[in-house]
Amino acid sequence: MPIYERLIIIKTDAQDRQYKKMTETPIPKLVSALAVPTVISMLVSAIYNSADAYFVSRIGTSASGAVGVVFSLMAIIQAIGFTIGMGSGSIIARLLGAKKGDEAAEVASSGLFAGISFGIIIILAMSFKMPFFMKSFGATDTILPHAVQYGRYIVFGAPFMMGVYALNNILRSQGKAKYAMLGITSGAILNIGLDPLFIFTFKLGTAGAALATLLSQIISFSILLSFFFTGKSAVKLSVFKISRSVMTYLNIFKTGLPSLARQGFASVAVMLLNRSAALYGDAAVASMSIVGKVFMMIFAVMLGIGQGYQPVLGINYGAKKYDRVKSAFYFTFFLSLAVACVLGVPVFVFARRIMAMFTKDDIKVIEYGVTALRAQCFALVLIPINNICSMTLQMTGKSWTATLLSCMRQGIFFIPLILILPKYMGIGGVQYSQPIADAVTSICAIPFGVQFIKELKE
Repeated sequence: MPIYERLIIIKTDAQDRQYKKMTETPIPKLVSALAVPTVISMLVSAIYNSADAYFVSRIGTSASGAVGVVFSLMAIIQAIGFTIGMGSGSIIARLLGAKKGDEAAEVASSGLFAGISFGIIIILAMSFKMPFFMKSFGATDTILPHAVQYGRYIVFGAPFMMGVYALNNILRSQGKAKYAMLGITSGAILNIGLDPLFIFTFKLGTAGAALATLLSQIISFSILLSFFFTGKSAVKLSVFKISRSVMTYLNIFKTGLPSLARQGFASVAVMLLNRSAALYGDAAVASMSIVGKVFMMIFAVMLGIGQGYQPVLGINYGAKKYDRVKSAFYFTFFLSLAVACVLGVPVFVFARRIMAMFTKDDIKVIEYGVTALRAQCFALVLIPINNICSMTLQMTGKSWTATLLSCMRQGIFFIPLILILPKYMGIGGVQYSQPIADAVTSICAIPFGVQFIKELKE
């Protein structure tokens, strides 16, 4: 038998084993097995983001505020990266469920190509106008020099970040969560180690933290890409598979549109949050940046559970195994709710100690942050409703409905609140806008979830 025929047989057997695993393994065991590595990778990523805030805060309050300002830039990169990654991943999962491997390979190759291309466009668009963009994102005169130093390296890392988002989602969409975890966590751990080395030992300051982030993203991209050329992925990447059809890319972007809405509005929301907080000084900007980093760690666990659920949902939906889809929906929701309760209580109780970990000298930063942390804890138990409903609609191809739901949290509710409440509540309006938006969005998500379950029964 010719070698290429043997390779085809091996590839087909691997795909069949993975299909059987995803469509026959008991739901609690399967979702948990996929959720653990995604939770680890999300948590490690959140820790390294918090590590940036921690080490940079040692430079000063203005430098700490710069991390929050540049987060708007990173949110733009994440918005496009998640759009392409989630759009590709959702389509790939359903194609694998329908046993259409060649079409899945075309979507994967095209998605990666689109991500890297958009990263290059960001370099060309933003690298020469960095001070202008940093001011637009809410940098004060004292924060601006740190934000410019930090932002320049982040911009040049855009193609690699885009590639990481695409490859990570392609691996997760086929149930290869362990490999996705290895790629993400390797870069994140490297970042944590390089931060103090570049910032303090090499005396690069804020630029050192950004350089550490850039190098870690390059490493993550390289590791994730290697899995596709060493037989670890059931979906193959090839330059010859890159689609020339506009419809392929439109379908990816349409399916990923909820992620674009979610991350795009998040970018605008962070910018408006920084601008509103800046009216009360650098301490307010720094405190809200720290609060965002802390809750990013909690959201990382909840999102990791949801991302373990997504390939189970997509592949079984594509295979028309709707009883398994419904079981996965309920199991993931209740697991996320339990996690929100378990993590929210200690954050509420130890809010002051948590803030003091990031800044011991600035009392205002601590006071502003304690109030915001505790307010966010009250809304935390409602967030799983919105997360699960949004992920479910997106993974099952209900792009427009999922987009509407994604627009609610940061767009329809938060942006008006952050523009209005500070005028009447002062700094309290800055602190309470996000928790109120989270609570209202989650309540509005309930009918979408009920309707989805009803359609499955029919």
